[in-house]
Formats: sequence, C-alpha cells, structure tokens
Amino acid sequence: MRKAFGPLLLVVAIMFVVAPFLIANAPYESTMGLIQKIFYYHVPSWFAMYLAIAVCGGASAVYLFKGTPIADAYATAGAEVAVVFGLCGLVTGPLWGRVAWGVWWQWDVRLTTALLLELIFIAYLMVRKFGGPGAEKLAAATALFGTATAPFVYKSVDIWRTVHPNTNVIPTLKPSMGGPFAFSSLAFLLLCTLLLTARVHLAKRQMTVDEMYLAYEDQS
Repeated sequence: MRKAFGPLLLVVAIMFVVAPFLIANAPYESTMGLIQKIFYYHVPSWFAMYLAIAVCGGASAVYLFKGTPIADAYATAGAEVAVVFGLCGLVTGPLWGRVAWGVWWQWDVRLTTALLLELIFIAYLMVRKFGGPGAEKLAAATALFGTATAPFVYKSVDIWRTVHPNTNVIPTLKPSMGGPFAFSSLAFLLLCTLLLTARVHLAKRQMTVDEMYLAYEDQS
C-alpha cells in the first residue's frame, strides 16, 4: 500500500478536481433545483463515514478480544476518520435542509440518530485521551456500540415516517445523475482509504518510537 499511496493520492486529487464539473453538468432536480447538488457531496461523505466505522468496529473487536496493538491503531484511525466525514455530513445536511425544508435542523429520526452516532465516536476519542489506564478497552467497547448503531441509523428512514428521503432514492437516480454521484462516491471512499492508511502508518511510527523510548529507559 505504501508504494501505491502516491499514485492513488494523485488519482483522488484528479477525481476531486473533475467531480465539480460532472456535478455542474448534471441536471437539476425538479423540485429543489440547484441546492440539490449538495447531494453529490452530502451522501458520499456518509458513505465514507460508514466505511471508517466498519474499520473501527472490526479492529476494535479484534483488539478487545486479542489485545493486538496494530488493531488498536486501526480502530483509532477509523474513529478519527469517521468523525471527520460525519462532520462533513452534519454540515452539508443543514445547508441543504435550510432550502429544502425551510429550517436548518429538524429533530427528525435520521438527523437525530446521525448526530448521536457522531457523538458516540467523539466519545470514543475522548475516552481514549482522558480515560486513563485501561481506556483502550473501554473505547473499543464504545466503538462496537457505535458500529452496531450505524445500520440502524442508515435504515431509520425506511422504518419511520421522516422528512429525510429514504434509501430507495439512490437506486432510482437517472444515469445523468447516477454517473456523477457514483464518481463522487468513489472519490470520497478512496479519500477515506487514504486517510485511514496515513493515520495507521503514523500510529505504527509512534509505536516504534515508544518501543525505542522504553528500551532506552530500560538501559538507563
């Protein structure tokens, strides 16, 4: 992955340059007009968040039961990246909703549960930083709770009546909209992968430095 990181970074950069042109040429949605184009960034940011959550949850499960340090590194990276993309979704959503619904925020089931999901992974990071000895295990349990919550958040719009569009919107997109949306989604997912890779690499370097420091302390 280290050798592929540079070329992949270049590909992602090009995709993010091209994406606005594809989105600009996509047709307007019949009822919302121009503001609907936030959709091409709003939904892919959530897709990227779910990918990061899956990495965090899987790695947390491994760390919780096997105590593997590298799994803890992947879990931390997943949580940090999930918070970043979750924040993107929580910012772009109200920008869209202000025009579409006439208000910045509705205590709608999808919006509320998405906010709670973001707070769960912020709590994960806070527990790791301020929880003291053994905080890593407690944080891993928090990540598993958040990961189990994520599918519920995604399907909430199909279970309850909500002002938020349900999940069958994406499969019904016309090719003129579906193409730019798929392109943007791939760009976000690749960016998420790059951020996860970079963060895990940084964690590995930190572990190496810590081991060298402890070895030096033992020799002193």
